[in-house]
Amino acid sequence: MRYGIAGNPHKEQIWEPVAELVSWLMRQDLPFCLHQDVAEGLRERELVGEAVCSENATGNLAAASDVVLSYGGDGTLLRTAHALGDGETPIAGVNIGRLGFLADLDTDGVEEAVQQFEDGAYHVEERLVLQAEARLHGDGDAPDLSARWALNEFVVDRSGATGLLEIEVRAGGAPLNTYWADGLIFATPTGSTAYSLSAGGPLLAPGTEAVILTPIAPHTLTVRPIVLPADTAIEVRVRSGGQPYVFAADGRNNPIETDGVIFSVERAAHTVNLAKLDGQSYFKTLRSKLMWGAQGARERGRAGAWGG
Repeated sequence: MRYGIAGNPHKEQIWEPVAELVSWLMRQDLPFCLHQDVAEGLRERELVGEAVCSENATGNLAAASDVVLSYGGDGTLLRTAHALGDGETPIAGVNIGRLGFLADLDTDGVEEAVQQFEDGAYHVEERLVLQAEARLHGDGDAPDLSARWALNEFVVDRSGATGLLEIEVRAGGAPLNTYWADGLIFATPTGSTAYSLSAGGPLLAPGTEAVILTPIAPHTLTVRPIVLPADTAIEVRVRSGGQPYVFAADGRNNPIETDGVIFSVERAAHTVNLAKLDGQSYFKTLRSKLMWGAQGARERGRAGAWGG
């Protein structure tokens, strides 16, 4: 296998682990390539020889790699996914961030992970992706969306101005609700552990064929998140009263200054593929990151001590 190496060049913590991996891959005579930003960072810090950086640098990891190792956090993995585009090259996230729901490999376990990749002891998870288009109700030009698909979520959100947004939603051609809120999140199962979770949305296991609509600070207390089938065609009309707002895709903001824009959100034709080692468990990651069971374990320990 040929290993692509990507990372967040703004995280100083990535450089030593990446340099160690490169040295190890060379000793093992395993082919690899470096994203241009990573190659440049290694060269500037003199952690890897200039010739090695030059010979292995590429601007197209998707075409040059069988699997991409993304060093950083979940945000870095999302950026890596967008950089790879709609191809099938799987990504394995190496966590140098905080929670790491997506980037679930540790830096000290990367060499072992590569050995498992070499042995074929891994599988590929196809993660649902959403796509969006924008049009204008009435005459005029619709805003151009620089980011048209999302692995985690799309978000309609205020851009700092006062006043609520009026967000009218139709699902499968039928009226669903008009939200008066700070915003609205359209999350995939992958994104259920991200912004949607912090706004009170439910967790969905990977592979669940569904989309979550989670309002952000709704004005009406009876409004709650709702889970829709993944193939539901969703139409969203935003009335902002003239104030600017954003339509974001995985944290990449599309500023909107036109009132009455209609967004179409639906399942994308492609997936984002994540490389997972055999034995890795989503539920184990969930329990670890959210500390589920920790209180119960402490209580059992106290009961055992007291019960003598």
